[in-house]
Amino acid sequence: MTTAELAKDFTDLLKQGDHDGAAAKYNADNVVSYEAMDGPMAVCEGKEAVRQKGAWWFENHEVHSASAEGPFVNGDQFAVRFTMDITPKATGERVTMDEIGLYTVKNGKIVEERFYY
Repeated sequence: MTTAELAKDFTDLLKQGDHDGAAAKYNADNVVSYEAMDGPMAVCEGKEAVRQKGAWWFENHEVHSASAEGPFVNGDQFAVRFTMDITPKATGERVTMDEIGLYTVKNGKIVEERFYY
């Protein structure tokens, strides 16, 4: 499977709202996730840690709507643009979040994800 094929299927799953399925299918066991923030979730290492980070995010935000655009492929990397209308439960303040996810692929699996917002 090429990076472009993986990126398309991964992004199609995201567009269907199947974030867990996309990660389970394509994240490498040793995937590393980098967030553009400080704190304990700024860097998560390993498939299970990344899954737990995603679960924490969905537990702590009410998602009113979300979209994913892309993928935009370049070599062994691809980007996806996310736009989300959310309410963080901690603040109760509804916001629109615009984010880019940059994914690196090796041996048919995503080995790194970096988020920019």
